[in-house]
Amino acid sequence: MKKLGITSLSLALALGLSTLPVMLQAAPAATSKVATTASTATQAPTSKVEASKAKQEKATTTDDTTVSINTASAEDFARVMNGVGVKKGQAIVNYRDDLGLFTEIEQLQEVPGIGAALFERNKDRLKL
Repeated sequence: MKKLGITSLSLALALGLSTLPVMLQAAPAATSKVATTASTATQAPTSKVEASKAKQEKATTTDDTTVSINTASAEDFARVMNGVGVKKGQAIVNYRDDLGLFTEIEQLQEVPGIGAALFERNKDRLKL
């Protein structure tokens, strides 16, 4: 009976590892696509207005782990911050529009719905 269990375990392990080469072959295609996307996104802007828009987009979209509290949209906040949806993201944007840009990251706690615990959980994902 013991041999049957060991044989079954060995067979399950072998079947599980048989998909490993397929997964490794798929990886290079994903990295080349990202490189292509990054190269097209870094084209030089032709006017000052485009330059400022490009700078704002770069500030909010280049790093998926951090978000600028002074330039991000509600969707950016929802995507990056843990425990923040589009509704709380919109509350941050409305607060910023009403009272002006943030001067310190800690000021985010003044936004209704953003408490100390939520701020602490996300402070490493925030930048000015």
